[in-house]
Amino acid sequence: MRSQSPALLPVFRSQHQAELLMWLMLHPDREYGVSDLATRLGVPLSTLHREVVRLDEAGLITSRTLGRNRLVRANTSHPAAPALTQLLEATFGPKAVVAEEFVIPGAEQVLIFGSWAARYAGHTGPPPRDIDVLVVGAVDRADLYDAADRAQARLGIEVNPIIRSPKQWRDPADALVAQIKASPFTVVCDAAESVGA
Repeated sequence: MRSQSPALLPVFRSQHQAELLMWLMLHPDREYGVSDLATRLGVPLSTLHREVVRLDEAGLITSRTLGRNRLVRANTSHPAAPALTQLLEATFGPKAVVAEEFVIPGAEQVLIFGSWAARYAGHTGPPPRDIDVLVVGAVDRADLYDAADRAQARLGIEVNPIIRSPKQWRDPADALVAQIKASPFTVVCDAAESVGA
């Protein structure tokens, strides 16, 4: 399955390559199995394996074999690693950063919508100036704004959070919800999936 160059930053060979690099560079202290990464990123295993080989040959990641598993991690000693990490965090990082920072009590689902989600989905346009985050659930506003502040500090871009109850999220008469559902959005955290996993 051929992946197009990402609209967020078309300097990467493919969306899959950018997402793989983003995940590894933003979690440099962790080592991942290739099949785990394929599942986590929603990428076919054969495609991810090819990207791993390319990045390993370029020295951007390191890999080792443990039994039948190939384990990979970011090569933080590569001269380009700091700049590449900064670039990936600014462009593809919102998905990972928002997922990490918005793990707050009462959050059932967290998603990114707006211009960033549109670029992530492949729609061309100007670079996003902010990240719009919707939290579905019964969350404390202080927790919500603290999460947004942490994400904003990490990403260097404004993060605008809003809350909707599960009932509001299912209500087709809610104008904002209708607008979000009619446009590209990316679910970054789903408590129901986490519980089922």
